[in-house]
Amino acid sequence: MVTLDVRPQLLDALSALRDRVAAARFPLPLAGAPRARANRDELLAQLDDYLVPRLRAPEAPLLAVIGGSTGSGKSTLVNSIVGRRVSEAGVLRPTTRTPVLVCHPEDQHWFSGMRVLPDLTRVWTPQQDPKGDDHARPPGRAGGNVPGRAGEKAGERVMRIETADTLPPGLVLLDAPDIDSLVAENRILAAELICAADIWVMVTTAARYADAVPWHLLRTAKELDATLVTVLDRVPHQVVAEVSRQYGALLAKAGLGDVPRFTVPELPESAWGGGLLPSSAVAPLRTWLVHAAQDPGARREALARTARGVLDSLRSRMPELAGAAAAQYAAALRLTSAADAAYDSEHTRVRARLQAGAVLAGDALKRWHSFPLDCTAGELLDALVESLGEMLLCAVSAADARVDESWRREPAAAAPGLLNRTPGPETAEHRIGMAVRRWRRVLEEYAEDEADRLGRSVVPDPEVVAALLATALLGGRRARAAGEILAERIGAHSALRLRDRGGKLLTEYVDKVLRTERERRLAPLDALDVHPEPQAELIAAMSVLQKER
Repeated sequence: MVTLDVRPQLLDALSALRDRVAAARFPLPLAGAPRARANRDELLAQLDDYLVPRLRAPEAPLLAVIGGSTGSGKSTLVNSIVGRRVSEAGVLRPTTRTPVLVCHPEDQHWFSGMRVLPDLTRVWTPQQDPKGDDHARPPGRAGGNVPGRAGEKAGERVMRIETADTLPPGLVLLDAPDIDSLVAENRILAAELICAADIWVMVTTAARYADAVPWHLLRTAKELDATLVTVLDRVPHQVVAEVSRQYGALLAKAGLGDVPRFTVPELPESAWGGGLLPSSAVAPLRTWLVHAAQDPGARREALARTARGVLDSLRSRMPELAGAAAAQYAAALRLTSAADAAYDSEHTRVRARLQAGAVLAGDALKRWHSFPLDCTAGELLDALVESLGEMLLCAVSAADARVDESWRREPAAAAPGLLNRTPGPETAEHRIGMAVRRWRRVLEEYAEDEADRLGRSVVPDPEVVAALLATALLGGRRARAAGEILAERIGAHSALRLRDRGGKLLTEYVDKVLRTERERRLAPLDALDVHPEPQAELIAAMSVLQKER
């Protein structure tokens, strides 16, 4: 029976929105990032596990997910509704580790594929009749003909599927892991399964009905306007009236007073979780579920309300995700701007120092003063290259220190690899040293070219020409004599041509060194792939969906 009228355009818009949500990333540790990631994951779970499959196949059976805290009696409740043991129940907690889906044999084809809960591997269990004889599952189903927990691999997310003739066609029960399980994976899976439900059946006990975790899910169900049922389980006879009254008052105070509520008394069969409750104990709940699944009006209302609730919730959830995406980009932009400012400042300082001839200092200056009598051209070049490398390394270190200082004021910089960088195989000193040595080699090639142009008989040793050229480029006013000597040796025109080429080469290499180090500093941030597009794409996808609705 088709209960929802869904146009293809709406499904297309919903699929596009789902892709935009999946593409959103919140890697920077901002205050709202954990909530944004949780909202994104929860929204994806609802879209993938419930809304899209339900709108694509509105005639599929009604799925009621039984959720609750550890020891609330979920599995015993499911077993009792079905009329036989289909889900493990016992004194050990948490018992339900693997979700168990129970359906009528006619409905099993709906769950053999990946239409619902696509991330869970199917494990099929042979059907058992009341006499205990096994009936092999139909061929071709996922997971193999495996009883109990057999066939489950360590670390694999699986869903065990049982069929039962005692359950009416059109109604499917899913026993979920404990929502407060000590195992984080179980808690996450429980939340995902609940989000995949047409009907949320929340089970609590007389001893734990005021606990925070169940109420968080109840409030979530209210926010989503999901079809919700509550079960107050294991209530001692002598306090049934009082506990039921107090629980009802809490529900009313939370705005859930109209939610169907069922009470299951504490019985000997539920003491150790191993038996089945009398049919009379679960008859009201079973009757309500069967009516919701088989009555056309009730089914239509249950499906439409839950689907509509998820769609309506997008109006607030999508702008929240878009805002979180915008905050991520704004933080990344601040970090990038701080790094750019630090390196730009040092770049300006390096250019000023080059113009002032700061490289020609210390050992390089001594070598120049003793050239050519007590210092060879090669030794002078070595000293100049070393001094240039030290100046560039000093600039990079100063820029990094300013970046660190700025980033420490930014919470986003606490992302792994931004402040506490992992040392690579090469240090900045090594990279800069390689760059300035390459600059020297190219400068020497320029001198060789000029020697070939003018003739070897006219031009002195090309290494001498390179040494004079490097001194003139790096020494500022202190090295004016170097330029004059170079002009005397090779001619004014050739000297001017060499200085122009060498000056451009120096600028290129200095710019490249500082640009490369800046890019390396920003590489961990760039790897996080924070861009401005997700905000606009989320808003645009939501706008298209609203139009189609």
